[in-house]
Amino acid sequence: MTRPSPDPDQQVFNRHRNLLFSVAYRVLGTAADAEDAVQDAWIKWSAADRSQVADPKAYLTRIVSNLALARLRSTRYKRETYVGPWLPEPILTSGDTAEAVVDAESVSMAMLVVLETLSPLERAVFVLKEVFGFGHAEIAEAVERSEAAVRQAAHRAREHVRARRPRFTVDRSRQREVTERFFAAAAGGDVNALMELLSPDVTLWTDGGGKVRQALRPVVGAPTVAAWFAAIGTVAYQGVEPADMNAELVEINGGPGLVFSGPGRVIATVTFDFDADGRITAVHNVANPDKLRAVAEGTAHDVGTR
Repeated sequence: MTRPSPDPDQQVFNRHRNLLFSVAYRVLGTAADAEDAVQDAWIKWSAADRSQVADPKAYLTRIVSNLALARLRSTRYKRETYVGPWLPEPILTSGDTAEAVVDAESVSMAMLVVLETLSPLERAVFVLKEVFGFGHAEIAEAVERSEAAVRQAAHRAREHVRARRPRFTVDRSRQREVTERFFAAAAGGDVNALMELLSPDVTLWTDGGGKVRQALRPVVGAPTVAAWFAAIGTVAYQGVEPADMNAELVEINGGPGLVFSGPGRVIATVTFDFDADGRITAVHNVANPDKLRAVAEGTAHDVGTR
């Protein structure tokens, strides 16, 4: 019995699927919406006259960019009326190559939080220009705007990100070491050890989405943040007793992070932002169960820009 030959159009699409997800996720900040955008891109690709497509990679990237931009505009109001801080949906990532280190910054929780403050057009343009290296003319075609409008949006976005996201080069092994020490100190309820790892003006952002009880405003200052995490090993969290809580150090959004789980479910993720000295300047704690599905699935995403 002969097997059916693989569909060449499906093969081409699958070859670029990781890239399409990488673009859509950075534009949207949620894995679920990014997967939907990729699926919609497949439908458009299937219906297109592919004999007229000279560069499938560029063509597919333009399609998914436009779809992601439209989806971002439609979800804007929902995010603006969200209960408490809105944080991106965390994903498990993989990769230790030199390119992965560069790519990691653009997919970090901290960068995605900054991108949330841009307009949808600015965000899409920034991702395509600064992360994926597209030219202004290519982006103009992708987002269906004039090249002049794209240049203006790119400039505004770049200046905005530069002001809010200073670039620090923190060694990945140092990040992992600090994360491990943080976890050990939190598990042991050691406030002093936590204080040593935190910047004095550290900020904790917690996202429960109104589904679980979390702080509705940022928690600021090393003493308060240290006390918050020192309680992990002593009090029940979301109905799970400390003895039934598991924690694992994994790579989340391109850097070391913690996944907390109880019987049969993921409860929360915690990721960190570091200053030039390796101290923790921000903590992102996602506990909204709707945003933990991608982590719960356990699939590590390749979010490279190639």
